Amino acid sequence: MITALEALKFLNKPIEGAKVAIQGCGNVGGVAAKHFDRLGAKVIAISDSMRGIYNERGLDLQRILEYKAKYQCFVCEKKEESEITNQELLELDCDILVPAAIENQITEKNAPRIEAKIIVEGANGPTTPEADEILNEKGIFIVPDILANAGGVTVSYFEWVQNLQELIWSEEEVLDRLTRIMQRSFKEVLEISLSKKIPMRTAALVLGIGRVAEATRLRGIYP
Repeated sequence: MITALEALKFLNKPIEGAKVAIQGCGNVGGVAAKHFDRLGAKVIAISDSMRGIYNERGLDLQRILEYKAKYQCFVCEKKEESEITNQELLELDCDILVPAAIENQITEKNAPRIEAKIIVEGANGPTTPEADEILNEKGIFIVPDILANAGGVTVSYFEWVQNLQELIWSEEEVLDRLTRIMQRSFKEVLEISLSKKIPMRTAALVLGIGRVAEATRLRGIYP
């Protein structure tokens, strides 16, 4: 959600009313959906491993997720709501697509039909290399998994720091620190992407590999 907000700012698009489709409704997709909904975005679709639910006008997300938790499935209660497949969800016309389920969901077969303006990869490796090329040619702004879903590892680092120093941070402190780190990381990757004229995924790898190489040099492991 944090990197999605940064992508919207870069593209000069508001979060209010933005149409969001999310594949996955667990600790990644479900939590992201709640944050998007809280910020005024319109979550139009969400899915689990079996099927999804869609409403072009926006889902009643609290009810949808409560039903999912209770009945282990999505329940269509309104005439505007309809069941959709995971493939149909990926191809919806939306502002933000969040593939937050499993890998290899966007392939060279369905990439030409992806209509999202922004893709924020909540899952690990949801896009194949072949699909990546197609999406970049279409001008879709991709926030790669190595950046978009780094929040979980970042907060694990916070837990490690607190344990080492016997600290207790409030939830507000954790969220504030997380937001600042994710915003800074997005900015650094974006600057590399723009300066070198390369996709965000390649820019993220350039930044990460460069940091590892520099750390190795400073440690003096290699002459």
